Amino acid sequence: MIKAAGAVLWRDADGDVEVAVVHRQRYDDWSLPKGKLDHGETIPACAVREVVEETGYSCVLGRHLRQVSYAVREVPKTVDYYAAEAVSGSFAANDEVDELRWLPVAEASPLLTYEPDRLVLKEFARLPADLLLVLLVRHAKAGKRSEWDGDDDLRPLSDAGWRQAAALRSLLPLWSPARVHTAPRVRCADTVRSVAEDLSVEMVDEPRLSEEGYWPDPEAGLVRLLEIAATRAGRSCPRKAA
Repeated sequence: MIKAAGAVLWRDADGDVEVAVVHRQRYDDWSLPKGKLDHGETIPACAVREVVEETGYSCVLGRHLRQVSYAVREVPKTVDYYAAEAVSGSFAANDEVDELRWLPVAEASPLLTYEPDRLVLKEFARLPADLLLVLLVRHAKAGKRSEWDGDDDLRPLSDAGWRQAAALRSLLPLWSPARVHTAPRVRCADTVRSVAEDLSVEMVDEPRLSEEGYWPDPEAGLVRLLEIAATRAGRSCPRKAA
């Protein structure tokens, strides 16, 4: 199995959305930026890296669009695509891509060589590009409840949990969160604390999203989640919360 990732790279052009379409001289085709995962690399990290390598633009990930599957010399291949907002950079011809065009979606679609790319672009266009986005993260692995004699709210992360929290520290910034919310339990807060510290953003306690806060009134918990999703923050990339 070959795993790859890519993105619909987009920008705001005086209120209109333009997307990047690249020409690969090796294949003489027009496609969305994409490429294979490096060893040990996550799919989102691959998408961001490939965008930088092929287009020269740094980006902030948005929603996952869809996975495309096909065979390369009878070997199955999957490509996961994200929406990705260009935030800085500029294009220069390189070994993989010799031309980049910024186009409205309606003009970009017929230029694309492959039907799967057009389907990805269609999914991108189905919703607004600048959606508010919430990254919902379950707390990392904690020690077993049966082996903890203290208050369950204070039950800490296990060694494996700390490793998971460290992995999130490199993964979540790909979406450039503007705020970090956490259920008020030690294991929940410790899962995302380093992310908040690295991004210099506030970590907000959310009692409604804890087990004891949610189950007595699930509707109120859902309302609070929707409030979080609808709240913009005053940062350059204000659409994400974790």
